[in-house]
Amino acid sequence: MSPLTRGTTRRSTNGSDGAARIIVLVADVMAAILVLWILMDLLDANRGNDLVQFVHDVARWLAGWSHDLFTFDERWARVVCGYGLAAVVYAVVGHAVAGKLRRY
Repeated sequence: MSPLTRGTTRRSTNGSDGAARIIVLVADVMAAILVLWILMDLLDANRGNDLVQFVHDVARWLAGWSHDLFTFDERWARVVCGYGLAAVVYAVVGHAVAGKLRRY
């Protein structure tokens, strides 16, 4: 061992670690978009704004399977539960898959 590398540890990275990082990043971005839409909706963001419309369109596509899954009387509760469920599922599944990849 050379004097320059003494005391340092080398962590070997393989392809599965890189793939796990990408999966976590994608899952977190998807969850963040959904949470951003929940906040925009609760704060009554201007629907005429291009950024708000873009976030709404992407969030609606991401939460297509959970949109209007719950039938609460209050609109805010339907938005929080419908989009929030999708955000939690994407984050949990993404991190779980990444964790499995890192073990191999």
